[in-house]
Amino acid sequence: MRQLSELDASFLYLESETAPMHIGGIYLFDARERDKPLAFSTFVAYLRSRLHVVPLFRQRLKEIPLRLGRPYWIDDPDFSIERHLAYVNLGNHGKVDSLMGLASRILEQPLKRDRPLWHITFVDGFQLDDDADSKSFALIVKLHHAAIDAFSGEEIIGKLLEYSPKARTIETPRPWYPQPEPSEERVILQAGANLLRKPLQMTSLAISAAEATARGLIQKQMRKLPLPFPLFSAPHSPFNRQITANRKIVSASLDLSRLKAIKAALGDVTLNDVVLGLCAETLSRYLAMSDATTERSLVAMTPISVRSSSLRKATGNQMSAMLLDLATTEPNPAERIRRIHWNAVESEPYREAIAADRLTELLPSTMLALSARLYSELQIAQRYQPVFNLPITNVPGPQVPLYLQGSRLVRQFNSAPLFDSMGLVIVAVSYQGNLTINFTLCPDVVADGDSLPELLENSLKSIESAAETLPPHEEDTCEHPDSHPTLTDEALNLMEGALRRTFRRFRN
Repeated sequence: MRQLSELDASFLYLESETAPMHIGGIYLFDARERDKPLAFSTFVAYLRSRLHVVPLFRQRLKEIPLRLGRPYWIDDPDFSIERHLAYVNLGNHGKVDSLMGLASRILEQPLKRDRPLWHITFVDGFQLDDDADSKSFALIVKLHHAAIDAFSGEEIIGKLLEYSPKARTIETPRPWYPQPEPSEERVILQAGANLLRKPLQMTSLAISAAEATARGLIQKQMRKLPLPFPLFSAPHSPFNRQITANRKIVSASLDLSRLKAIKAALGDVTLNDVVLGLCAETLSRYLAMSDATTERSLVAMTPISVRSSSLRKATGNQMSAMLLDLATTEPNPAERIRRIHWNAVESEPYREAIAADRLTELLPSTMLALSARLYSELQIAQRYQPVFNLPITNVPGPQVPLYLQGSRLVRQFNSAPLFDSMGLVIVAVSYQGNLTINFTLCPDVVADGDSLPELLENSLKSIESAAETLPPHEEDTCEHPDSHPTLTDEALNLMEGALRRTFRRFRN
């Protein structure tokens, strides 16, 4: 019996009819090297033999009565793999467009809470190209965000698949003996014990987190960053409107070497900066096309994995996150990447000061869910300003081919959950020398989503051209924050004094 962290539980409580909180994956396999197409029954037997690799596949939630505490993961004594699998045959319509349409409809549906929180749809009759005998198939995978994050989702798929084109012998499944389900009395007693410990834990955490955040922000940041401070004041954008249950996944693949060439040309930037710069240029072009250009730069929330290297260790979601100014007001798309790099470097103390899991301990998951519902129902993002405009996640994937029973994984698409007043999420995943940028969107909020792949390609060409003519990187290439008005030392000292008095009163 393992209790969910506040961060894990928050994804359960944030879920609503229009916002299912699962991560999705669409995996395309080429089975032409096999003697015959991979049968659904063979896939089921293979998956059954690999269940021991991912224990969470046989664990379900155990709710605490009256929601006196966070749920627990327990072994599901009634586990049946058939309840988590579905079979679809596209027949003569097995093209990528029809597959993506099917995936969008499947991913709109929340996972059922009375069983382990995952589901896989085996799609037969899929054609990778015009070859009617391509023997291809696809998998549409749903995994709840309460159990994994985007980074561990890739780890799980890597564990389930194979690294050799030779099909592994399907072994007899290992015996599995589920632990007995805990009694209601034990769960309630455990919840009571946690409640007794929580006040002291909350007080200690609140003091240390508030001091780390506030003092770090004042002492290390406010003397450096220009005003007005953009990280806490995202502009209005078409992406930040009320969402519906409709979903659409739009993706485009790029040669990773093109992005690495841009990184080399710009000098002191990372590949992640280039990916963020590419997304920023694409979003800028979309806004211009929609006559919705913002006067201030868009702000992205960028998750950062701090996950254990061992998947067998029960780590749940382990993420930190930072708010990042995408510098969309900078007209030069190559110079923008340098500015993004500077913003990311200067934002580092924030994520060091307090990570996402500590924030959710400060703000319990039930209160976080209530806050999110009020944020949505009161339309704060529309009437005032959103905290950030969209999440962007860059997940490094394997650069060697993966296989499933002799069928090669040739391409994958990934989706992430949308939040209320957050109609667009971008997930970039690299695999075998390619980078696939996936736009999960609500088509009722983000119109003309089909234009995004073309905008992405045009953006990359524009950055490549700009990088060729940009002067070599120098220390002063990016405008230094000292050239902007900043808070005076007197104001900073007054603020620090007030904070210290507040902390002393809080301790007493």
